[in-house]
Amino acid sequence: MPENACIPPASLVQPLPAGPLDIIGDVHGEWDALQQLLGHLGYDTEGAHPQGRKLVFVGDLCDRGPNTPAVMDWFCNAYAAGHCLAVLGNHEVNLIRDDAKDGAGWYFDSRTERDRTKYAPFVVASPPQRERYARLCNDLPVALERADLRIVHAAWQAAAIEAARQLPLGSARRAYDCFEAQAEQEAHSGTLQRRILQEKTQWPHDVEDGTQTPPLLVAHGERELLKQMTNPLKVLTTGVEAAAQAPFYAGGKWRFTDRQAWWNGYEETTPVVVGHYWRLFTTPQSASSTPSNAPIEAALFAGIPGNHWHGKLRNVFCIDFSVGARWSERLQGITRPAQSRFHLAALRWPEKTLVLDCGDTFETIA
Repeated sequence: MPENACIPPASLVQPLPAGPLDIIGDVHGEWDALQQLLGHLGYDTEGAHPQGRKLVFVGDLCDRGPNTPAVMDWFCNAYAAGHCLAVLGNHEVNLIRDDAKDGAGWYFDSRTERDRTKYAPFVVASPPQRERYARLCNDLPVALERADLRIVHAAWQAAAIEAARQLPLGSARRAYDCFEAQAEQEAHSGTLQRRILQEKTQWPHDVEDGTQTPPLLVAHGERELLKQMTNPLKVLTTGVEAAAQAPFYAGGKWRFTDRQAWWNGYEETTPVVVGHYWRLFTTPQSASSTPSNAPIEAALFAGIPGNHWHGKLRNVFCIDFSVGARWSERLQGITRPAQSRFHLAALRWPEKTLVLDCGDTFETIA
């Protein structure tokens, strides 16, 4: 019998290393912000720390920002050197599945010109760079864990985590596509597809066209929920959703389902750190007072200060402070990070201190 015959294959849920960590929020191609933050945390240009700390990225390293290739080249090198880890975010999932979405014109030629209106100027990756990024991203896990901490991009859901544990590392694209195909088959087996086609005759516009407001397309929403909630990898990387009461425009398209604050039902005692939700550090007091130009997810954190944990047990922390929205400020002529409402942030563990790319540091409060 081979020596390693009894060793189970590595799964899409991987262990976190022992020792102190710095958990970094969604970078979204904001190379300057990443450099600033790593400098404040004490890392050298290669991602090494004099005290042996490790960097952990919660996903969404890519898209929307001005220099995703610089971020990805640095990450690939630091990852190969053993200085950092990462989980898959939904934007890396789009990359490995060749699914060209809003903000990915740096990678997909089919989107480059379309994205210039919002995101230019941005650096476009070369073919060898694209191949390198896709290869590494497909080998990333969807979750990391140890006894005192769990890290996932969007939602720690027990059933989805257990499904991911059964999938071998390196199978993310194949498994995701399989779940998508199953959802599509189910959508076509009943009346759902016919109702979607009927809705398209009533509202024939592109869902990315923000100038044409649709009615609430119920069948479209049902299809989105079917694809969302029957795919465990999608739950872990994009969260828990429910039918929306009205259509809304977010992430470059009209949506008919709403992201849910899953953490309000999380009852396990192990802390969880996520990204994905475009939190604001300075938080409005209520959902109704959320600024109209704030990321749509900011309302999920209404009344919760930026350095506070949230959830039923106050043991979930979203580390995404919306640096991926800086492109919208650049369109308004705001180019200095010191003027930005949006930040790249790190949660230091086990210290539980929050560090922003501007250098501000805060104790987090449960």
